[in-house]
Amino acid sequence: MTEKNPNADIAEMTYEQARDELTKVLNQLEQGSVTLDQSMALWQRGEVLAQKCEEWLTGARAKLDEVLKKKD
Repeated sequence: MTEKNPNADIAEMTYEQARDELTKVLNQLEQGSVTLDQSMALWQRGEVLAQKCEEWLTGARAKLDEVLKKKD
């Protein structure tokens, strides 16, 4: 039996989509109106979303550094 990865969609997200989804996840966690199992799943999704955002920001930083290096 194969289990579908509930976070597979994150790989295809843009930075803005991942950021907005992370905000939604954080809001749900802060409200505290979900079960413990749901909280754990949301926490894990949030971790993956945060990592995706960090990858996007790191890539953007590297591109800026490259442009600035060429400028000098």
